[in-house]
Amino acid sequence: MLTAFARAFKTPDLRKKLLFTLGIIVLYRLGSHIPVPGVSYKNVQICVDQMGSSNSLFGLVNMFSGGALLQITIFALGIMPYITASIILQLLTVVIPKLENLKKEGQAGTAKITQYTRYLTVALAILQGTGLVATARTGALFGTCPVAREIVPDRSIFTTITMVITMTAGTCIVMWLGELITDRGIGNGMSILMFISIAAGFVSALWTIKLQGKIADGWVEFAVVILVGLAMVALVVFVEQAQRRIPVQYAKRMIGRRAYGGTSTYIPLKVNQAGVIPVIFASSLLYIPALIVQFSGSTAGWATWIQKHFVKGDHPYYIAAYFLLIVFFAFFYVAISFNPEEVADNMKKYGGFIPGIRAGRPTAEYLSYVLNRITWPGSLYLGLIALVPTMALAGFGANQNFPFGGTSILIIVGVGLETVKQIESQLQQRNYEGFLR
Repeated sequence: MLTAFARAFKTPDLRKKLLFTLGIIVLYRLGSHIPVPGVSYKNVQICVDQMGSSNSLFGLVNMFSGGALLQITIFALGIMPYITASIILQLLTVVIPKLENLKKEGQAGTAKITQYTRYLTVALAILQGTGLVATARTGALFGTCPVAREIVPDRSIFTTITMVITMTAGTCIVMWLGELITDRGIGNGMSILMFISIAAGFVSALWTIKLQGKIADGWVEFAVVILVGLAMVALVVFVEQAQRRIPVQYAKRMIGRRAYGGTSTYIPLKVNQAGVIPVIFASSLLYIPALIVQFSGSTAGWATWIQKHFVKGDHPYYIAAYFLLIVFFAFFYVAISFNPEEVADNMKKYGGFIPGIRAGRPTAEYLSYVLNRITWPGSLYLGLIALVPTMALAGFGANQNFPFGGTSILIIVGVGLETVKQIESQLQQRNYEGFLR
């Protein structure tokens, strides 16, 4: 692997892409440490030092922003508005016929959908930025911190609007940086920035576990977490690469004097067809009850019950709800992202068929049957990956958004695999040995 890195940097055009990507990453991390105008940076640091990243309500968004959310920097919203906008547009594509027709138009339709995604990202950034400023002004961002209400000293409308505009502009810059990486760098830009945001808190989270450990000054706990993390990474790599290959045969066709078709291929159905989307959906949905309680300030029985059962990630009720939501969203997302009838119609149109299965409706029913069968182990795998690290690391004082947690480990491994494959393909074009050999 190190040899492949050396050869990649020896290739002029590939070296330029790698250095360009690294330069964008440096700019992104630099922007994650520049405070928003109107924020008392001193008071923010007091609250961060006192509470750390233990704020479970905003922990997921803080993880995706690389810690910039709780620091209230210009990149505080990070990549989350774009991720949310992309998911919403993907869901609306199934519901709205106009978007579905755009998706079928090829590159021109995809460019139009991308433009809609940008507009929706800006709208969501304004909404989320306003919510973040309001939360910081009321002191709810850091809860019991004594100077939480003094984070935004000037509460004038002008200062509030300036803060919202700054964070919205920061989101637009992050979106632009991600597109620059996609066009001129290596890998998918948005995925790379998400990877960097999660990895930014990796070392500090590991060191926190070591400091909080009790056996041999914490080194035993530190070693156990490293071993568990490596085992989880190996499991994720194995399952993410697993797929069910359905053979497809294309009949020969004579057009004039030339024969077309007669080839064999396959339809790759991944075991984890939904990716990390179900985990993000489930995590976001479980944040809603706790957010309602925090902003309502209610002390009624229902509010106490939610705080007791749905705030901490290691409570049995939270674990059960989290697992069931992941399984549900896995089936839901696969159902809207893979259309067996459309695949069967396309195969029939081009003379393709599955050996032993009639073309048309029987093919669609067979694909649905296979997809449901492999989605079950895929959804159970997602649930276990999301919960096992959370419960295991809770004993070491790690929060549920630790980099070895469910959402983060899936993103880190998935983005890492895709980026390595892209570098591998470019190296193979130059007859170089790649990473995966």
